[in-house]
Parts: sequence; C-alpha cells; structure tokens
Amino acid sequence: MFKALLLENAAGFTARVTQVDDVAMQAGDVQVAVAYSCLNYKDGLAITNKSPVVRNWPMVAGIDGAGTVVESNHPLWKAGDVFVHNGWGVGETRWGCLAEKACLKGDWLVKLPTAFTPRQAMAIGTAGYTAMLCVLALEDHGVKPDAGEVLVTGATGGVGSVAIALLGKLGYSVVAATGKADEAAYLKSLGASDILDRAQLSSPGKPFQKERWAGVVDVAGSSTLANALAQTRYGGVVAACGLAQGMDLPTTVMPFILRGVTLAGIDSVMAPLSKRQRAWDRLARDLDPALLESMIEEIELDAAIAKAHELMAGTVRGRVVVRIAA
Repeated sequence: MFKALLLENAAGFTARVTQVDDVAMQAGDVQVAVAYSCLNYKDGLAITNKSPVVRNWPMVAGIDGAGTVVESNHPLWKAGDVFVHNGWGVGETRWGCLAEKACLKGDWLVKLPTAFTPRQAMAIGTAGYTAMLCVLALEDHGVKPDAGEVLVTGATGGVGSVAIALLGKLGYSVVAATGKADEAAYLKSLGASDILDRAQLSSPGKPFQKERWAGVVDVAGSSTLANALAQTRYGGVVAACGLAQGMDLPTTVMPFILRGVTLAGIDSVMAPLSKRQRAWDRLARDLDPALLESMIEEIELDAAIAKAHELMAGTVRGRVVVRIAA
C-alpha cells in the first residue's frame, strides 16, 4: 500500500488522499519513489473536476514528479538514479505522481540536472519547463534581447513567473500582464521592467493594433492572445502555451500576412526527449536558484486538494511544491 491523491468517478466525482494498493498500478518499466510533486494548472483542473482532464478512472493525480528509481527494466535507468518526469498523459490516462510511488516508462524520464534537487525540479515542474520551451521558441525564431519588449501574460502564475525570471536574466525587457496590481513588487523582483493590467488585453479588440511586442509568452488564449498578436511588431514571435482565458482565438490573418508575425505553439506534454533535455539543460544554466526559491510555496500531500481549489480560484502565485517523502 502507498499514499496517493486518488480521483474517482464511479458514483459522482471525489478527490481524496488515501492508501492505494500497489497491485493497482499500471505496468511500466521503471518503478520510482516520488520525493516531490507539484501543482500545475492541469492538476488543478483534474483535482477540482473543472475540466474533463482525466480519461481513465480511478486516477492518481499529478502530471509531474521527481525522486529516485527503485527498480528498472529500462536500459537507460538503474536503481538509485534521480529522475524528473513531466507530462506524457500521467495523471490523465495513467496514474500520476501525487503519490509515494509511481510506475512510469523509462523513455519518458529525464536525468535530473545536477544543478537541481528534486524539490527544485518540482518548483520548476511542467510550468517552468513550458516557460523554458517558450523562451527557446523566441530565441529560435530570432527574438534577441535588444529587439524590444517581450510580453508575458498570466505573470504571477507558474509559467509566467519562471518565464519572467528567465527572460530577465537573459537581458530582455519584460512587461508582465497581471490582474493582481498588488503583486507588482514580486514581478519586478523576478525581472519584469513594467507591469500591464491584464484588462487591457482581455476584452475583444481590433484585429490590427499599434505595434509594441517583439515577443510574447501567452498562457491565456482567447482575446488576450488575439490582442497580443494584433500588437506584435513586424517579424515578432508569439509563443502560445495555455488557455487560462479560453480556447477560442478571435483574430484574423492580418498580423501574419502584413507583419510576418509567427505564432509558435508550445506543447510540453508529448515533446520528444531531445527537446525536454535541451529545456532542462537551459534551465540549469539560466534559471537563478534564488529567484526560483522566491516563487515556491511548499505543502504536504494532505493539503494538495484544498490548494488545487485555491489555484483554480486564481489566489495562488508562483509554484506550489508538494512534499511526498517524509
């Protein structure tokens, strides 16, 4: 038996932290002991049942985990190796990492960079790893620090906080869009040079607006993304990785065909191992550990359900790390 955050839907949805039986775990070639997990937006959706994230029932929640390999039938992994896991449908279609144990596939795991502890890896989590993928997309499309302002939406969230810290350290001029004016000092401490009220982006706007952004990291979708595209400068790049406002995109082709704007879609769930390793290697190089620490709220597994409801209510900032190991 092991402790886990179990989601069930047999006679109505329930979420509880309880003991589950080892024999119920799905097959995998690497068994691990999870030291830390975390709460991402998708975890919040699953734990609160706000969206049909979970595809198989019952489900152990948790798309991310870090800890130690206990047993392995995979050639690249052996007992004692330290791993980090992000995505791959874990916590959605197969049991996840908000649990003391997990059975995973070795092809999904990334060697934890020596720069990070498992706790720090989960402070980064899918949110921070996605932020790094966004930064890499801006770089790969030629957006350099001297190109102009970079907009980050959802700035106080996990993706936004890490994106600001990364971009700030790399020398970009970052404008943080948020609905939390009282968090301006926090955002500037991470590296934001200016704060923008998200209300200026969240309402429907003209399809073609005054140029401002050299690059954008967007977690919102919907009208926010449409307005960001309409305000992006000639040749600019918008990295889209979320749908916190909505999954619609009420825009036109004008930014693309008249300004050559690039809309780069960012997927973290099924990204190949080479891309994952590149992102984690860059995080090890470019993410300031002190700034990372300033984003962290650490909780016990027993507190994860209540915290997931706070996350969905928009009252959480930065990253929530869940301590699993005693």
